[in-house]
Amino acid sequence: MMFRSNNLAARVFERQILTPRPGTSVNLVRLFYENLVPSCTIYDVDCPDHGFHKFTDDGQYLVSFSRNCQDLIVYRPTWFSFSCKEEDCDSHSLPEKAKRFDSFFTQLYCVSLASSTEYICRQFFLYVQSHQFGLFATCTARCIDAPTTEGAIDEIPSIEKITFYLVRLEDGVILDEKAFCNDFVSLAEIMGVSFYEDLLCILSLRYQTLHVLQILNSGGLVDVRNIGIFCREDDELFLNTHAQITQGGYFLSGIKQRLLSFVFRRIWNEEADPTLRVQHLKEFYFRFQDFVDFIMWKDSSEELYSLFEQFWGDFHCSRNSLHANFISSHCNNIYALDEYRCMKNSANSTSQFMKMMISSLPVNCQTPCPSPYLDLSLFQYNHKLFPIFHHVHSAERPVEFTSRRQPNVLNFKIKSGPEAGVPDGRPERSSLFRFHPYLPLALSIQRTNMQPTVVNIHFRR
Repeated sequence: MMFRSNNLAARVFERQILTPRPGTSVNLVRLFYENLVPSCTIYDVDCPDHGFHKFTDDGQYLVSFSRNCQDLIVYRPTWFSFSCKEEDCDSHSLPEKAKRFDSFFTQLYCVSLASSTEYICRQFFLYVQSHQFGLFATCTARCIDAPTTEGAIDEIPSIEKITFYLVRLEDGVILDEKAFCNDFVSLAEIMGVSFYEDLLCILSLRYQTLHVLQILNSGGLVDVRNIGIFCREDDELFLNTHAQITQGGYFLSGIKQRLLSFVFRRIWNEEADPTLRVQHLKEFYFRFQDFVDFIMWKDSSEELYSLFEQFWGDFHCSRNSLHANFISSHCNNIYALDEYRCMKNSANSTSQFMKMMISSLPVNCQTPCPSPYLDLSLFQYNHKLFPIFHHVHSAERPVEFTSRRQPNVLNFKIKSGPEAGVPDGRPERSSLFRFHPYLPLALSIQRTNMQPTVVNIHFRR
């Protein structure tokens, strides 16, 4: 049942006397965020020069990395409070301690993950909410003259060492680690790693192998299966027992053999016309060497695009996630669907639009933020200026949030720079936004290579 009043006190009273429809109580509670919005901004707070990555989905931790990408620093969000002896405290300015970062966040610990020759990948972080574990990655620089090893693809760059760390976020204890030597895993935006429930899948591009691991309740990383040279557990045993047959022959890796077999069987089974079947098989054999030389990295097909379009949420978060239903997409939100259709219709061609969408795969499985202020059912804002995923916005223009129920009324706006803007001749700055998943709290971060990090805190006073 929709609230009939915009007054917060009236809404609390209506919540006590009205019974919502079954299954809508959470959505009804989220309507309170129309009244509880960030109303105050503290610019350039006194804070450590760290790279603030994101809030965890349960809002318990703020994950950050040191400037030199050597240390992991984790904070606990706390709410700023102060006392006032005057009757009208709202008219008074905030005390001086409000400009300090530690008034809003408490540092829990600082853990060194990377050695002198390694660095932490700042774009890589996965959160295991059921146990409050965090998965981080470190790596060395790319090898220019990587040695040739059996099973490796020379065209793929090599990294001397990539290490994944499983950390208990409560106290920073490193529970387990998994290292890959002379390999290459795409760590940027977590493109080479997928996570579902307690299973972790890591794609080795250099060796064309899928490593499936399980995260135990005790905090261990256990190898479940490697899909690459061998697909099934008895493949190696079968080939060893038939050594005379395989001696002197060249065999493809197990996963590539299965992919080629899938293409062959699809041509054979789906084409009923014998003449067309032969023609398609000739094309398959003519391009057979091209198929053999393929590198498993990305796909572009109509079937995959159809799955991505219908089940967008499954590519980004698990169905068991408590926050999955609150992340707006064209699969669960009519406003996002309208924008998606407009973007699709404005494309020059359907095939180009399909390739553009597929090129974003594989996607970060924990990219979207469940903040109610990004819920398109509650608020509307300019997606071109402020995309849902990366939250990158110009520091000179404010982001305006209006209510869906009252589109002509501005609920609040967030500006990451002073109202005066920047002097003429200076380049326009960009900001990264980090929204808390349920508190009226957000960070806007301006960072350059040669200057300290500038952090602004937007909160409800």
